[in-house]
Amino acid sequence: MLQTATRQNLCILLLGPPGCGKGTQAKLLCKRFNIPQVSTGDMLRAAIAENSKLGRRTQEIVNHGGLVPDEIMTALVRERIQKDDCKGGFLLDGFPRTVQQARALDRTSLAMSHVFIFQLEDEEAVKRITGRRVHPASGRSYHLVSKPPRSPGLDDLTGEPLIQRKDDSAELAQKRLELYRRQTAPLVDFYKHKNQTTGQPHCLVLDGAAKIEALHQRITREIDGAVQRFLNTTPHA
Repeated sequence: MLQTATRQNLCILLLGPPGCGKGTQAKLLCKRFNIPQVSTGDMLRAAIAENSKLGRRTQEIVNHGGLVPDEIMTALVRERIQKDDCKGGFLLDGFPRTVQQARALDRTSLAMSHVFIFQLEDEEAVKRITGRRVHPASGRSYHLVSKPPRSPGLDDLTGEPLIQRKDDSAELAQKRLELYRRQTAPLVDFYKHKNQTTGQPHCLVLDGAAKIEALHQRITREIDGAVQRFLNTTPHA
């Protein structure tokens, strides 16, 4: 476990195409380091439910079918990470998605400490996405190849039918990959350049086709190593 004095700067971002395993690794990392997964979707819903000033502005935009602008999303992120559960660090989920959003984030006091970049061939990504099946009532997920249910097409616990989500179809999987390449993939070079010029954030490129446990161990070693380097270079009182 990371020491409290060093974990306050643990700000993790996972980048990679749909199907690369970011969601699985996010859950493992949040459990391993006892930090929250700060999701933009959750933040939007919470701000609206709390009827905060930002929430009311967000509700008005959503009611009119508009896209929440970058400055509001950035403000929501800043507001969210002020909560007590983020004092030991956090993992960002769904933001930034574009270089413009990353630049907006840079204009605040928030900076990523670790960016993990997952690489995966399109063919493998589509195979992973289209093979997913979900139990609608519980959200339990399966995969026809890597994590099949005990009985084909049925949930292990309830025996109820599994479904394929609409956005897991082959056609939509291709569209999601195209959107990632156009909007989000440029963030890879953005953060690599920041690392080369400023030394932050720590960037690590990963093979998204690797086993889940192997990926998890590689990521945690990188984080633990960064913390140890910090301790070794910090003057002691």
